Amino acid sequence: MLSSDYGILLLVAMPVVAFLYASVGHGGASSYLMFLTLAGFIPDQVRPTALLLNIAVSLIAFISYNKVTTFPHRLFWPLVAFSIPAAYLGGTISIDPNIYKRILGVLLLLPVLRFLNVFPKSQVLKISPSIAIIALIGLGIGLLSGLIGIGGGIILSPLILMLGWADMKVTATLSSIFIFVNSIAGLTGSATGNLMISNDLWLILGVTIIGGIFGAFFGAQRFKVKTVEYLLTTVLLIASVKLIWT
Repeated sequence: MLSSDYGILLLVAMPVVAFLYASVGHGGASSYLMFLTLAGFIPDQVRPTALLLNIAVSLIAFISYNKVTTFPHRLFWPLVAFSIPAAYLGGTISIDPNIYKRILGVLLLLPVLRFLNVFPKSQVLKISPSIAIIALIGLGIGLLSGLIGIGGGIILSPLILMLGWADMKVTATLSSIFIFVNSIAGLTGSATGNLMISNDLWLILGVTIIGGIFGAFFGAQRFKVKTVEYLLTTVLLIASVKLIWT
């Protein structure tokens, strides 16, 4: 049973996280995983819950961003052709809770670095990236996505920007739909075992999705959320260290 303190924390923090991530075309699974893991839920409950939220929030973000960009078909199809089966496979694999926490802790550093603008951005857009490289990236991100319970956007977005494959808006569009399909594949893989979602989490699921709706709308309209980004960066950094050194 979820304690009242953790329940209040999740009801406040999860919608804020969804708002922020949807505003940049992400689903927010890495942060959902962090809060749910720190609240004491086991990986078999955490992964499907985060993936369900990812599916809803990333789809909302895609709908908003796709209205203001041109969809990058040449990048999307090779990525998902390899990432979907890999994400499904990753979803079928059970992982030791201690190892899970450490991998999650490392992954949480990626959005921290992105929010701090540590990742370089290519100043020249490459019109024709290698299909083989795109496929390889899709395979690797897909497997990790299903294994941990993320959509892979926190890995894909910095790569796209560094390699110069797309600008910020197109990257948000591509990342959101990439997260959507990978989350479905990972959730399907998880469902081959016992799909466990605590009854305590259904209300939290609802308010989190509402946060994602608002974030996607304002993000597509170039809403500035720098203050929230800095606050979330601090929280993610503390949580990352806590999970790695647990």
